Amino acid sequence: MKRDFLSLWDVTREEIFFLIDQALQLKRDWLQGTVKPLLRQKTLGLLFTKPSTRTRVSFEGAMHRLGGSCTFLSVQDTQLARSEPLTDTARVLSRYIDALVVRTYDHQDVVTLAQYASIPVINGLTDLCHPCQVLSDLMTVMEKKKRLDNVVVAWIGDGNNMAHSWINASARLGFRLNISCPDGYWPSAWVLERARQEGIADIGLYEDPVEAVKDAVVINTDVWASMGQEHEAEKRRKAFWPFQLNARLLAKAPKEAIVLHCLPAHRGEEITEDVLEGPQSVVFDQAENRLHAQAALLQWLLSS
Repeated sequence: MKRDFLSLWDVTREEIFFLIDQALQLKRDWLQGTVKPLLRQKTLGLLFTKPSTRTRVSFEGAMHRLGGSCTFLSVQDTQLARSEPLTDTARVLSRYIDALVVRTYDHQDVVTLAQYASIPVINGLTDLCHPCQVLSDLMTVMEKKKRLDNVVVAWIGDGNNMAHSWINASARLGFRLNISCPDGYWPSAWVLERARQEGIADIGLYEDPVEAVKDAVVINTDVWASMGQEHEAEKRRKAFWPFQLNARLLAKAPKEAIVLHCLPAHRGEEITEDVLEGPQSVVFDQAENRLHAQAALLQWLLSS
């Protein structure tokens, strides 16, 4: 039976730890030149509405390293641009490729594609969540801190799709998650309620970012205006300014805290240059780990 990866709700706690272990092993194998081409003759489709650097290149690189191939499909260059139904697209692509990564705006689109496709469908980002990014972030925390239990993670800034993904991660794994956002920009109440009802989440909401980071050994932020919100950029900049991740805020956290950012970063807005390039930043290790975490995910979904 095929499996999809639309959010962390599609995997168990044990499967998350398995994928992280596999990702760390694949990273070691790559450094030693011993990666096995377990996905030879497999083809991955990438169906993207939104532009991408890390998602596209990391999936392409992961697939090639595992012996498979990729085909990139911009929505504008497919019959979807001429109103072909997603239901038809899903069934046709299932006859051509072995798995499909979708990067789009409306989360319901990936749900529909997964429902009608007979192949695994992977959420490469929607406005609701970004599970591939948070999987690699969890891998990075495990790599740097050697544990995911009993850690405190802070999310500072917008209650966006990445905040939702960290909420889902807390619900699955049970670590403490402190969220601090400007008034009016909190995460979805529905996402928070589901996490509290269905998982083992330990989540706190803070108006003051200092309170959110004071015990955190992992500090996370993201852009203040995501794709599709560019018209709100100036309004958001004013609201979010007190939530900038800068040296003053970082000094309120434990000295061993690490800084994460899923990139691209707007230096001088949500994060300052000195923090992004500073000794506590693991941002570029985090970006690299997209490759290894997604290789583990693909191997798990596609290996017989």
